[in-house]
Amino acid sequence: MLILTNATMLNPGALEASSLPKKFLGRILVLPRGVGPGTWLRLIVEVQALRYLVTLLPFGLAPVFFRNLAMPVMEAPALMLMWVSVVELRVLRLSKKARASAVTADEAARWLDILSFRAKACLRRIAARHEMAEGELRLVVEQSELARIRPLTLVTVQTETPEPHLPPLDATDRAVLQDGLFDAEFTEQDLLLVNHHEDVYLRDIVQEARAVSAHGRMAAFLEKRGLGA
Repeated sequence: MLILTNATMLNPGALEASSLPKKFLGRILVLPRGVGPGTWLRLIVEVQALRYLVTLLPFGLAPVFFRNLAMPVMEAPALMLMWVSVVELRVLRLSKKARASAVTADEAARWLDILSFRAKACLRRIAARHEMAEGELRLVVEQSELARIRPLTLVTVQTETPEPHLPPLDATDRAVLQDGLFDAEFTEQDLLLVNHHEDVYLRDIVQEARAVSAHGRMAAFLEKRGLGA
């Protein structure tokens, strides 16, 4: 899971928003700060143009090793297109039947209820920490639709108060999200199966700031001053 905010992005300008919910995958180059090579590789796989180049690499190498194949390869754009389609639609994505059977409707509803419950709890804590009394906070959880490889999950907090933007999240805010959304009971893979089932890869959960309880605000106040449990 990548939490996108000013402190975690090498290109924080990518966080600018004119409308919400803001979508990243397939639209904006995500350059996270302080991640390992495995995460960088997963992000590279997400770049469609690079996937096409790698998929077509055998067609480029074949004439080098087998000169008699140079002309047949160059004259076979339909075969190249078919090969790209097979890799993109059959290897990297699930078929319509496989998506439908990824989880049952009851399982999908249960996982989404868990996501909503946890997301709103996180948003209430963040709203309380920042003494936010009006407006809405939105937790946007976006996943890549690619299957059979490691899930890629982008998490952002977004708000339209006073205008559409992604507020900065400090280390404690990020820890709230890191510890509060996914665990062994409900994993990123579980959510991805639900998203495959419904063919929806962006979840937008909204929490009214004024719904944060006085107890929650007091707990955040004490926590910020080192007096909490």
